[in-house]
Amino acid sequence: MPSYLSPGVYVEEVASGSRPIEGVGTSVAAFVGLAPTGPLNEPTLVTNWTQYVAAFGEFTDGYYLAHSVYGFFNNGGSAAYVVRVGGSSEGAPAEAGQGPAAVTGRSGNAPAALPAGEPKQLGTFAVTAVAQGDLSVEVADPEGEGPAERFKLIVKDGDKPVETFDVTAKKGGRNYVVTQVKERSKLITVTEAAPAAQLARPDNQTVALAAPAPAPAAPAATTGNADTSHPGPAQYLGDSADRTGFGGLEAVDEVSMVAVPDLMAAYQRGAIDLEAVKAVQLGLIAHCELMGDRVAVIDPPPGMNARQIRVWRQETAGYDSKYAALYYPWIKTFDPATGHARLVPPSGHVAGIWARNDAERGVHKAPANEVVRGAVDLELQITRGEQDLLNPIGVNCIRAFPGRGIRVWGARTLSSDPAWRYLNIRRYFNYLEESILIGTQWVVFEPNDHNLWARIRRNISAFLVNEWRDGALFGQRPEEAYYVKCDDETNPPESVDVGRVVCEIGIAPVKPAEFVIFRLAQFSSGGGELEE
Repeated sequence: MPSYLSPGVYVEEVASGSRPIEGVGTSVAAFVGLAPTGPLNEPTLVTNWTQYVAAFGEFTDGYYLAHSVYGFFNNGGSAAYVVRVGGSSEGAPAEAGQGPAAVTGRSGNAPAALPAGEPKQLGTFAVTAVAQGDLSVEVADPEGEGPAERFKLIVKDGDKPVETFDVTAKKGGRNYVVTQVKERSKLITVTEAAPAAQLARPDNQTVALAAPAPAPAAPAATTGNADTSHPGPAQYLGDSADRTGFGGLEAVDEVSMVAVPDLMAAYQRGAIDLEAVKAVQLGLIAHCELMGDRVAVIDPPPGMNARQIRVWRQETAGYDSKYAALYYPWIKTFDPATGHARLVPPSGHVAGIWARNDAERGVHKAPANEVVRGAVDLELQITRGEQDLLNPIGVNCIRAFPGRGIRVWGARTLSSDPAWRYLNIRRYFNYLEESILIGTQWVVFEPNDHNLWARIRRNISAFLVNEWRDGALFGQRPEEAYYVKCDDETNPPESVDVGRVVCEIGIAPVKPAEFVIFRLAQFSSGGGELEE
């Protein structure tokens, strides 16, 4: 207490006792997958596509991490943590016996088949020798001071030119040089990391290439995979102590949704089978259940029709969790790496839709009847009869509607418990639990008496009444929407003696209008129901 020793006016700051509870964010995603470069097993925050490219490289043929992150941001996502598994740190090729090799993509990594043929950087290209000889490659401007998009690529054996590629970058686009070398050269391979026009400059460039030694035999796979460029289930599951795989995400509190799109890339290449797919997805669901504040976005295997996906969902996978949601079928998007449309798992785009829905309407609104941005087609057109079989078992269908585009047409979890049937209910409870948890930390070590209980009731009620006003809770009056009980009944003396404060909170969340029914009937004008 302050001391008042002399006459005068004293101004003091006094705590009001009100500690407002703020809602936490619900739109941060986490993606676990394969990339050509970037930190290994380290959750890295990216807030836009440019940051992702700078950290992990661009689109890579045969893998889905980049496409999923791109779809996430394109559909309204604002922040994501990316965990790269497989390979070695900073994209360097893995040493023998040290796990799967790095993914070869557009970043200039050495091809897995030529570990001794280290590529040389040539402007925006990486060039690797594939034949014996004293080879070098020169970039020359054929016209001396010609335009930047015109240049020659000259391969020399000693001082003798043996291969020449006259390139007009505008003629063939980004991959023209790579395509020409792949089709015609017997001496080198070329990978591109940026537009070819950036490479062409009037000043010449030359690099010398060391001929590669024979490739050593591949080490025996320790995970039982047929393709060592893909990590096995153990690498995805990781270890919380070592901060690897899913375990590395345990230290990131902001995450509210998790996806593993490249799991299906491994399955397509035969690196893992459906049992391994199930093991990884079960591990992902277990991670979300353990954390209690995030939901898994599950991808189905590709190439399955409605009947097959129903069998897979019920018999092969058999998932039953209120912390997971499954979306079907795959979507077709434009692939900037190849210039053609390609099928990708839906999880990345769906996670972006969740984030967009949360920002525009709120987490209490079901993330369905929303357009899938960037989707040009679907792997399979789902009929209403097929969805009649899939929706009751928790398969959220993505459908194309004439004049309305491609939309998410389901919002269910994989739980058999009717109380947790709807995805928005699960995610809204995650939001409430995390918000109240963070917003009431001030209670710890406060005097455990009636004054404290009243302050707790007041603060939580103030938070919930705002939720009711925003339309997140059901009821015409606040008393019908929620209750907060923290008094002598919930806190008997024996509970107070051991330092506990117990507060019971009940809410009535709004549920989605999943089935809209209009009943039409004929009646005679001036008669029937209208008469009194």
